[in-house]
Amino acid sequence: MPETDMNLVSGISAFEAKEFAKAFKFLSPLAETGNDQAQYRLAVMYQNGLGHVRNDMMALKWMRAAAEQGNSLAQHGLGFMYMQGECVPKDEKQAAEWFRRAAEQGLAGSQMTLGMLYEQGIGVEKNEAEARKWYEKAQQNS
Repeated sequence: MPETDMNLVSGISAFEAKEFAKAFKFLSPLAETGNDQAQYRLAVMYQNGLGHVRNDMMALKWMRAAAEQGNSLAQHGLGFMYMQGECVPKDEKQAAEWFRRAAEQGLAGSQMTLGMLYEQGIGVEKNEAEARKWYEKAQQNS
């Protein structure tokens, strides 16, 4: 197994074991070289102050980098940031767009959220049929 793959496995294992300082050491260099899984986990650590001081700017930087590479968890996370106004100014249209990207990749949580947005007309035009469609997809994927 190449060293970068081993470092990713080690970093993810440390992250899941809540050994955030160790995870940070393994994942930071990988994030810098464009690994979306490392970027997503760094964003979560920065956003929640895990293993080091909370840093909204770095959380947004890494969440966006991973989301733009198509990482569905990061797309959902970025949607959440925009929905809550966390690390970025609140923007419901942006939130809906990022939730849509993750939902289209089959992420059930994003599909449920997108259904709710259509049902309530948040960030998108209210549309019962579209809401139902996303709720049904979420049910199939959960």
